[in-house]
Amino acid sequence: MTDRLVIRRAWIEDLGAVIALLADDPLGSGRESSDLAPYVTAFDQISADPNQFLAVAEADGRIVGTLQLSFIAGLSRGGMRRGLIEAVRVASDRRGEKIGEALIEWAISTCREEGCGLVQLTTDKSRVDAHRFYDRLGFEASHLGYKRML
Repeated sequence: MTDRLVIRRAWIEDLGAVIALLADDPLGSGRESSDLAPYVTAFDQISADPNQFLAVAEADGRIVGTLQLSFIAGLSRGGMRRGLIEAVRVASDRRGEKIGEALIEWAISTCREEGCGLVQLTTDKSRVDAHRFYDRLGFEASHLGYKRML
């Protein structure tokens, strides 16, 4: 399937499909909203920031996956630039077709092109299948992360 897959920057016209992907899982279904205004604002900010890239995976004219890639300058590790992968989603009816793997490999390659020395991501503790997926792709669960809602 991935031979017909195109990974590209998301356009505003893709926003509805991206939001649907974010909501198409047990965690997302409870935290995503039907109010599009905040998503449009966030999309505009992401699009205007050269250190942000909202990617979509398109197959046969349909958005079947997405992720957000952020490039972060840092002082630690000798001033190493990092890539941060977030909001990885694949359409539930297309899982198992290596779309997620293609998205992650694209993100890693893009991080290298952007001069990043490492790529990192977080995943919810409850996403056991995602943990196995990231382990298989060579990621290491090296840190414990914390969040605080504001």
